[in-house]
Amino acid sequence: MKIGIVEDEAVWRDKIQTMIERYCRDKNIPFQINSYSSGKEFMKNPDIDLLFLDIELAEGEDGFQIAEQLMHCGNKSKICFLTSHTEQARLGYKVNAFRYIDKRHLEEIDETLDSFLKTKIQDQIISCNDTAGIRINIDLNELFLVETYGRKLRYLMLNGKEHFCDGQISEAARSLSQFGFFQIHRSYIVNLKYIEKVNSHEVMLCNGLKVIIGRAHNKAFKKAFFEWRMWFDN
Repeated sequence: MKIGIVEDEAVWRDKIQTMIERYCRDKNIPFQINSYSSGKEFMKNPDIDLLFLDIELAEGEDGFQIAEQLMHCGNKSKICFLTSHTEQARLGYKVNAFRYIDKRHLEEIDETLDSFLKTKIQDQIISCNDTAGIRINIDLNELFLVETYGRKLRYLMLNGKEHFCDGQISEAARSLSQFGFFQIHRSYIVNLKYIEKVNSHEVMLCNGLKVIIGRAHNKAFKKAFFEWRMWFDN
């Protein structure tokens, strides 16, 4: 996760960076933080995922104008504005502001990072070799089930498309677990965000498909699903 901070006052800049570093270390999240004292300095290399941007900067720089520049150049960074004047927040709709943080309440940084991770956890592309040996890309946001299919794995997508790839389901489960997927049976891995209903022996996915929960996986699955809902559901 690449994070930028644009704040002209060193005291605030250091406070914000310290809080972000603590959060990422506590959550064991890989991170890179770049801090800037001006928007001009930041715009030399605006390649970040989340930007904490002061609205009122030195030398007449305006945080909203910096955000507009990012939009015009196609930058997809999420922007969290920092301000001591909350009445300015109403202008943020023009630049699709992700969050506002009153500098008197920096504890809101944790909630901002929580919400940001919700939007990003499955924003990943994985690759595998299909049955013809061709390398294909799979968007995790669109993947809702992986199952064994003979000696292959079948990746089932939301649009009904399916990919048959080489691999072992245990290895796939390990690599996908960090992105909100769980192996609920020796033959099935499900995307936790697409589970509609759960009972003692099966789950129902968003397309109505029912998948059996293996007895050996039941307890761990219920715990993982509960934690997922606590963390990611609104």
